Amino acid sequence: MAAFARPRVVLTDIEGTTSSISFVKDVLFPYARERLPAFVAARAADPAVRGLLADAAREGGIEGADDAAVVALLQRWIDEDRKATPLKALQGMVWVDGYDGRHFVAHMYPDATAALRRWHAAGIPVHVYSSGSVPAQKLYFGHTQDGDLLPLLSGYFDTTTGPKRESASYRRILDAIGTPGREVLFLSDIDAELDAAAEAGLATAWVRRDGTPAPHARHRAITSFDELGF
Repeated sequence: MAAFARPRVVLTDIEGTTSSISFVKDVLFPYARERLPAFVAARAADPAVRGLLADAAREGGIEGADDAAVVALLQRWIDEDRKATPLKALQGMVWVDGYDGRHFVAHMYPDATAALRRWHAAGIPVHVYSSGSVPAQKLYFGHTQDGDLLPLLSGYFDTTTGPKRESASYRRILDAIGTPGREVLFLSDIDAELDAAAEAGLATAWVRRDGTPAPHARHRAITSFDELGF
């Protein structure tokens, strides 16, 4: 199969793309779920935390509920892997302690780390688009098993830009980075995200880390970033 055309910019997902799904689901999510009650109790007077709790209560239809009820809602959303912006922001705050205390380091696929270094050296900017908050993304790439990868990245986008399965979100990203869609390659393991990106004019690559064949041919599939050819 021919190599992918070298893009002007790479836009990448994290979970299932640069990094394993199991690390996020089996390490990060349980850590946040367990520590969220104590975190909220300790930071109850913090205006940023209060604002996020209010946003969660409003989104969950329980405005005016006490903190315990909002925490229970947030824990349920963690169990459901809900892509709620206030939850993602609060998770990121909780994970600060985990990274700083070296309770864990973030997983990266070796080919993804190698590609980030290669693209940086070649002058190809790499931006991240994830459902995790921008602060959580920076924590992640700043504390990987391969060291601090933040110098290799040029920008970050999260759900404040819009849902990842809506084409308008990708148009906003194109506007923000000032690059035509045809010159941006989006990498993700989720076909619905790739559909939305393609609708916005981006080139796409479907990352199939488990090696299973893609069930349709709307997007070229890869099992490793090495297969991109640039």
